[in-house]
Parts: sequence; structure tokens; C-alpha cells
Amino acid sequence: MWLDPVLLVALALCAGSTFVVAPFAASLSYLGIGWLLWRRVGWALRLSLVFGLLLGALRAGSSIAGFDVERRAARDALGPPARCALTGTIASSPSWVGGRAAYVLLVKRADCDAGSVRAGTRVRLSGGPDDLARGDRVLAIAQIAALELLFNLDLADPLPGAARRGVTLSGSALSVDREFESRAVPALIDRARARVRRRIVKTFAPEVEPMARALVLGESDLDPDDDEAFRRSGLSHMLAVSGTHLVFAVLSLVRALSAILVRIEPLSANFDCGRIAALVGLFLSLFYADFAGGSGSAWRAAYMLSAGLLARTIGGLPCASRALGVSFVVGWLRDPLVAFDVSFLLSAAATSGLLVLGEPLQKPAQRIRSLAGRWLASAIATTLSAMIPCAPLLALFGSDLTGAGVLANVVAAPLGEAVALPLCLLHAISQPFPALESGIALVASGALLVVRAIARESAAQRWLSVSLPDPSAFHLGLVAVSFAGILLLSRGSAKLGWVRVWCASGALSLALLELSARASGRAPQALRMTALAVGQGDSTLIDFPDGRLMLIDAGGSPDGGLDPGARVVVPALRARRRSQIDVVVLSHPHPDHFGGLLAVLRSVPVAELWDSGQGEAQGAGPIYQEILRLARQRGVRIRHPSDLCQAPQRFGEASVRVLAPCPSFVPGRGANDNSIVLKVEFGRRALLLTGDAEHIAEHDLLRAYPQGLRADVLKVGHHGSRTSSGAELLAAVAPRIATVSCGVRNRFGHPVPEVMARIAATGASVLRTDRDGSLQLTTDGESLDVVSAYPSLPLATAYRLARVSGG
Repeated sequence: MWLDPVLLVALALCAGSTFVVAPFAASLSYLGIGWLLWRRVGWALRLSLVFGLLLGALRAGSSIAGFDVERRAARDALGPPARCALTGTIASSPSWVGGRAAYVLLVKRADCDAGSVRAGTRVRLSGGPDDLARGDRVLAIAQIAALELLFNLDLADPLPGAARRGVTLSGSALSVDREFESRAVPALIDRARARVRRRIVKTFAPEVEPMARALVLGESDLDPDDDEAFRRSGLSHMLAVSGTHLVFAVLSLVRALSAILVRIEPLSANFDCGRIAALVGLFLSLFYADFAGGSGSAWRAAYMLSAGLLARTIGGLPCASRALGVSFVVGWLRDPLVAFDVSFLLSAAATSGLLVLGEPLQKPAQRIRSLAGRWLASAIATTLSAMIPCAPLLALFGSDLTGAGVLANVVAAPLGEAVALPLCLLHAISQPFPALESGIALVASGALLVVRAIARESAAQRWLSVSLPDPSAFHLGLVAVSFAGILLLSRGSAKLGWVRVWCASGALSLALLELSARASGRAPQALRMTALAVGQGDSTLIDFPDGRLMLIDAGGSPDGGLDPGARVVVPALRARRRSQIDVVVLSHPHPDHFGGLLAVLRSVPVAELWDSGQGEAQGAGPIYQEILRLARQRGVRIRHPSDLCQAPQRFGEASVRVLAPCPSFVPGRGANDNSIVLKVEFGRRALLLTGDAEHIAEHDLLRAYPQGLRADVLKVGHHGSRTSSGAELLAAVAPRIATVSCGVRNRFGHPVPEVMARIAATGASVLRTDRDGSLQLTTDGESLDVVSAYPSLPLATAYRLARVSGG
């Protein structure tokens, strides 16, 4: 039966969790799919599907809500980053990233120099011996901090993914002493992983050693340039322990075992050796998924393969759709939020594409008479059948689709799947034979170098790539309904004409939805300020009534962490369909404000850059110099206070006044007190953005504009430090809303309680990006609406905080 009930119910269980993050869009899409299915399934299955959706939503909502309570409790108990002595057990299979072990520690006891950590807390640590294993009890001296989740209105909710991992604190281990060495099966698997890792590092070419570890152990530790090349070329799946890899490895061993068993005459005469080999393969698939790092794609393939092998073991015929359904059910039972596992989703989408689209796309290929032409067309058809269902998911994560990737898969896949993968797996068991091990490593390194070259060359052909707009929940829901309709209509009794009408209707609906998304990305006839959540840094977007866009700072990570420009600012621009920034303002040359600008300048055309000039005159490091070099290379107009302070800059009916540093930066002062201070006015409403201005700059502002600082919204200076936001300035501004840009993991204790109390005493509402996520303030010149990204309830992703009118 092609409408397999197990598969349908499994999809309902997994899909129910989407109600948590997008209740309205999910409801509409499932109503649409339900309407399509209504006459094709019976009442029992209808009720089962509804029950599955509700059960999936309840389990997911409970899981997320419970984790969020734990996350906030751990954050509040620890406070700022602290050094702690942690005693606990290793709770996850250690992987090797950046030359250090990475694992989760389940804390049993903790002693911190500040704050506290409760027993039972899961802490993500890096550092320690390379042979740590699950179940080991260790004493770790570590610098840890609360988990940083960047909630931003235009981007995906990070809470479900974090809830899946269950980690509430993370940090770096300064020393790790093992107190007890586990001998359980998971520990033995981890120590086997460590031995294989050491041999790969020792024998493979350094350029491809991370690729070999990715293939065999599922470790994501590629050079950033290689990682980008594989992602852009569509070959990332080749360096993951994907379903294809697992099935190839396990079935090869099952067939080899079956071939050996049939040659044992007493055994083959009395038993079905194929069934015995299938039973062994069932357990082997689960073992291999765990050994290979336990990614979502590996487990999904293991569950699906195990279902097929179980059917073979008990004498039945494996059913692909039923096995796929079983893999979904088992994945959901293990993890109620499995629908938010990227690797699981991509693996499931690719497998579904091969099952549903594989046969129709293969038919034209089989008509080709030439053997070489038929092989090439068949390979392209297989690649397309796997890639098409993955396209919406790839768009969701900011990946481009490239025509070169299709050919790259056709050329590289045989080399990777038929040469590199078998050799890497064989290498893992060849350690007792050093000469054989070295020879295998040499040949496998050569194959991986060729695959790497194909990925780089394919990624370089940017003219063949198509940048997909980031889909919203409504986009994804509409795509799901459209695909379901095409599948159901094409398999049913409907005429081909109805299928074409359905496809045309889906395409038209997507086009209209995209036009709506582009319109909502701007703020026509309104002024919109968005304080982005970028961690301990600053970044603000301002949409003007005339459609122009200003970016003030782009955050930064002085400690070398994730780039907020690439992770937050550029994705937010993509989500808003903003293809150009009219003005970038660098408030002052400190890394937590300019660090993300390089990613922005590389990704989005910029018309103007406003800069205080202090960094260029006095030096601000290589990243700042690269920003200026890149801006000049791309023809960006660079403007300084000597030009900007002369008159307000008009943006339609709104205006922007540069209040400081005027007429130029003050030599001898720190960069904070030379911050560019902006006052944005529209109608009766005003915003004051002070950068990191401290008390000296505040005194200058009070002296220069004794009656000109009043504003409805104050962007609090210097992340709420005690060196800013003096009582005199607050009295002059008299804000109704004060926003603080700061991060959970900042070691400075920002914002300090005395400043928060001082602001609260003015009657202003204080909003913080570390607690409330990104903050969006919209005004039509009269009223003022404020929305935060942090969900107040599990079934909401944003809520209205305030509406200020009059006065």
C-alpha cells in the first residue's frame, strides 16, 4: 500500500512538534494536507493522524518548556562566567574539534569561585585526554558560562535545538583528572573511536585527515575554507556518516557474512544463512551508528535498515516505506524534537526523494541507448531525486543551490562512495598490519584530495549557483502541502491536467507569499528599530519610512567565537529580503561592534560607511583595517563626523542627527567616549543611540544639547556598564523604553544592577537582548509598538510588550 499507515502516523508524530514554533502556519499546512488525504484514508487512520499530531505537539512543548526552566535556573544560579571544580560522568561520545576533545559532562558535584551549579546539570566542555569515554567519572577544573541562545525575530527559534541537546552550561576544561574508567559497552565503543582517530591523524595526509575523520567518525572539524567549499558545492553529505554510508558499510558486511555462512555446509543445510546474516546486521547497524558519532542521519538510516533486516530475519519481505516509517517512529520515541535535527531531516528528505521521485526521474534515463549516456543520465536523476526534497531545508539554513553541484555529485560520488569510503573503513581495522594501513591511508588520501578539489572547483563556479530566499514557516508549510498534493494526485485517479493545475496554483501561491515577505521586510510609512541579539556586542537595524536601511554596528566576538555578522546580521537581512544596506554606522572601533562587519561587507552591497575616524588615525587592529580596505575596494562612500555633524541627514520624513563626536573625535580619549551618537526622529517620536558613550561623552552631550536629548527610546550606553547612563543624562532623555544590548556570557556583569535601578527609577521599561532576545520598535510618528523575540509561552515566538501613545 503506497499510503502506508505506519509512515503517515510516524510523519504526524514528528510533524506535531512544529506547532510549538509556528502554530498558525503549521495548522494551515496540516489542514491542507488533511483535506487532500480525507477521502483516501479511513476514519481509524484519520483519528490516528490527528492524535499523532496532538501527541507530537504535547511532547515537544513539554520538552521545550522543561528545558527552558532548567536553562534559566542554571543561568541565574551561575551568574557571570566562573571557574568551577566539576565532578561528574561523561554523558556523550567525545569528539575531536579544533584539536580538543568535546563532550557533555553530567555534573554530580560542583564548587565554583562564584555562583553555583546544581547536581544533574549537563555542561558542554572542551579539553581533556583523547581517550575519554562515556561513563568515565572525572574531576574537571573548567571556566564555564551560561548557554548563549540568540533569539532573533527574523530567524529560527534556537530553543528547540538547544532542548534536544539538553546542555545549559558550557566552557573550557583547564584540567581533567579521570577518577573512574568505565568498562561498559558505550565506553568500549568510544575508546575504539579514539584509537581509530589516532591512527587517522598519524597516517593520513594532513590536508584530508579531517575529511577522513568526518567519513568514519562523523566529526565536523574541517578547515573553514573546505567546509564552505563542500557546503556550496552540495557535497557536504559526502563528509558525513550519512544513511548511504551506513547502508553501504552494513550491507557489505551482511552480504560477506552470508557468503561465508553458506559455505559452511552443516549450517547452510539446516538454516537460512541470509536470515542469520540479517540478524547480525540488525545489531551491527545500531553499533555502527553509535561508533560513527550518532548523528541524526546515521540513527535514522540505522533504524530504517534495522527494520528491513528484521523483516528479513523473520522471513518477511522488507518494505521501504514501512521501514522509513519505523525509523521515524523510533527516532521520535528517542527524541520528541527529532523534527529539529538538521541531519535527520536532510537524511529523511533525501531518502523520501529517492523513494518517491527516483522512479519517475529514472524513466527518461532508461530510454537512452548509449551505455555511457544512460549511466550519466541515471546518476543525474538519482542526484536530483535526493536534492529536490532537500532544497527547502537547505534554503532554511542559508545554503545556495548550484547547478555545478549536480555534476560535482555525479563525478565525486562514485569516487567518494566506491573508493574513499571503503578504504577509510578498511583503514579502521588494518592497524595490526602497519604496511597495509599506510598503503590504504595513502590511496584514500589521494581519493579524498580529488574529492576536495572537485568541491572547491564546483564551489568556485558561483555563476551556476542560485541563492534561495530564507523560507518562513508559511513558505515551508505551503511547500509541504504542494508536494503532498502532487504526490497524491499523481498516484490517484486524477487526470494529468489536474496535477498541472495544482502545480501552477502552488507556484502562484509561493510567488504571492514571497511578495508578501518582501513587503514585510520593509517598514513603509513607519520607522522601525531592531536591536539584534548578537551576544556581548551591539548591532541595530533601522528601517526608514522611505525604504532605506541603516545598520549600526554588527557585533563581534573578541574571543574568537562565532561571527555574529555571519550568524545573525546577514541571515536577518536575507530573511527580510534586504539586498542592500544604504548606511552602515560603525559607532566606534572596538571588536564587539565591528567584528561582524566583514561578513556583512562580503555579503551585502553597502552605499555608505559612517566612521568616527579614530580607528584609522590611531590604529584598531587588522580586522578594522580590512573593513576599511574592503569598503574602499567596493566603492563604499566613507563619511566622518566632520561631514555628518553639519546638518541632519534626511531619510524621507525621518531625520538622523549625529550629536557626537562633533566636529571630530577627540584625541587622547578612549574609543568609547568618541562613540558616534545618533538621534533619530520621526513625527513626534525619537530614538537616542549612544554607542558605548561613557560619562565624559555624556557630559559633553548635556552641555551641547541641554534641551535636545529627549527621546522615547534610549539605547543604553556601553551595554549597561556603571561607566554610562548617569542620572543627569537619564533625566535629560526621559526615555519610556530603554534597550540594553548584552550577552549572557559576558564576564563584566553587564548590565550592572545599579544602572538598571537608575533607569527603572525614571519609569522606563528596560528590555535586554540577553533576556528578551531581539527587540523591535515600530512607530508611525505617534504610537510606538514594541515586540520581543523571546517566547513568553511554548506556543508563541513573539509577544507585544508595550504600545505607547500620545504625549
